[in-house]
Amino acid sequence: MIKTIMICDDDEGILDITGLLLESYGYHVLLEPNSMHLLPRIAEEKPDLLLIDIWMPFLMGDEIVRILKSNKETARLPIIMFSASRESEQIALEAGADDYIAKPFSIEDLNRKILALE
Repeated sequence: MIKTIMICDDDEGILDITGLLLESYGYHVLLEPNSMHLLPRIAEEKPDLLLIDIWMPFLMGDEIVRILKSNKETARLPIIMFSASRESEQIALEAGADDYIAKPFSIEDLNRKILALE
């Protein structure tokens, strides 16, 4: 069962509102605006799901997904990627993400995707 969700997005407005909305659904939410800090935080916090933007400075979301999926300790971590870019769904799935959702998205649609990964 997914209880703790880590969200990584360099847009702090999207990070904050998505976090608040997911908390209203009963999830424990961890926010990370800097992709360079994400891998150590995942190792420490051990979230049940990662929600990550594709287009970020420093480490891109698809690079992070490839790293996580190639590591035996994090390979089973469910990952949903998101972006406002049209070609992003293919990038997300090729990187190994479990699902993709286009921005802007409704919190109901996101929650359905989360529940489908349980």
